[in-house]
Amino acid sequence: MSETLDPRAPIRVRHETRMRLLEVVRVTDVTPMMRRFRLKGDMTGFASAGHADHIKAFFFADGVEPFLAPIGPNGAQWPGERPQMRDYTPRYWDVDAGWIELDFVLHGDGPASSWAAGATVGSTLVIGGPRGSLMVPATFDWYLLAGDETALPALGRRIEELPAGSKVLAIIEVENAAEEQRFVTKADLALTYVHRNGQPAGTTSLILDAIKSASFPQGVAYAYVAGESTMSKAVRAHLTEQRGFNPEYVKAAGYWLLGVADAQEPH
Repeated sequence: MSETLDPRAPIRVRHETRMRLLEVVRVTDVTPMMRRFRLKGDMTGFASAGHADHIKAFFFADGVEPFLAPIGPNGAQWPGERPQMRDYTPRYWDVDAGWIELDFVLHGDGPASSWAAGATVGSTLVIGGPRGSLMVPATFDWYLLAGDETALPALGRRIEELPAGSKVLAIIEVENAAEEQRFVTKADLALTYVHRNGQPAGTTSLILDAIKSASFPQGVAYAYVAGESTMSKAVRAHLTEQRGFNPEYVKAAGYWLLGVADAQEPH
């Protein structure tokens, strides 16, 4: 007898890994701390089926012109010193027109933030991937999305991509009201922003507190939580231990870790 497949189980798919050398053709400040870059080049074969997919962006040492490396069995084979890498969510793209848009948080002094602060039209960036996608079926009764501004590209994309009739509860932490983003969606969205108002990112319990006090819709939910790692773990524990969430239906991603500069720079 064959096992019964869970119709709600997320599905993983793999993609061919490709490297691309792209040029900045548009720079837009979405908010004072979030800068969007449109990058143009050969996008042949690009695929991103999941809202939390990520590409690798490569940041070269000062004075080194970005270039493509061949792909080997263990990924890109860089001659000499490997450039620093960071993960970014594909926000928008058009394969036929040959462009992709990525959002960068403008704070910190790491390689990605430094690149975003200084990049202009004509600047170049090497990206690779996504290597795969995690697709969450639109078969849940409702969806919980939570995270800080580093997760806004993934959260915003999910909000915009969910079909009509989907119930979504989203709780997002940003610095202040100026950092709030609005989304055009067919989903039934209840969106709450919480503000740090000068408190350092990663030091508050704003997201967890808001989720603890939230009234949840009825039915089976899928939760996606992302941002500072300790926060994501705490929210996951609350959902699975106190709110009855199926652990298989909770994805908690640690995009960065407070006090660890190279764990993952906010993106």
